[in-house]
Amino acid sequence: MLIRVSIVEDDPLIRQSLAQVIGSSSRFECVGLYGSAEEALREVPRNVPDVLLMDVQLPGRSGIECTALLKAGHPELQVLMLTIYDDSELIFNALRAGAGGYLLKRSRPEELLKAVEEVHAGGAPMSSNIARLVVSHFHRIRQPASEVEKLTPREREVLDQLAKGLLYKEVAGRLGISRSTMNSHIEAIYRKLHVQTRAEAVLKLHPR
Repeated sequence: MLIRVSIVEDDPLIRQSLAQVIGSSSRFECVGLYGSAEEALREVPRNVPDVLLMDVQLPGRSGIECTALLKAGHPELQVLMLTIYDDSELIFNALRAGAGGYLLKRSRPEELLKAVEEVHAGGAPMSSNIARLVVSHFHRIRQPASEVEKLTPREREVLDQLAKGLLYKEVAGRLGISRSTMNSHIEAIYRKLHVQTRAEAVLKLHPR
């Protein structure tokens, strides 16, 4: 069965070039060519393709906004974003809008056709440098530590002792530290836990 493809691209030369690439394979059928998001929003619901090639930067509404609106009404529609930009913010905004893949316009014709097949099959095709940006982004992400986990081992010891009801001087004695060092630990604990009292600090350690 042919994969039905529509194209949203404001540059007529690029639009025709993409249509020719799609038409060059017996596996695909080009069923719609649109020059703007507004035209696509009007026409695509009347003839929903299997895969929609969507330019990111369009006059008027952007391709990302167009994608979000079309996906809201047609969640089964697979959208493959095409762009000259390998900008991480655009990439993630497009993916949040519901795009299934993100390809650079300079990709070779065979890469485009493979990406259309892949997104139609439920995959998430991306140009190699786009994929590297995505991977790099997630490598930079760290699960935010809880406030208590920000404490040093010694600060945690101090807080554990305070949670037992001991006085500051008793904690200092048990841990073998001076009162000034104890005060420094208390200041650090309060700062890291964003609290101002002992009771608030203990509550952070043992939330109700």
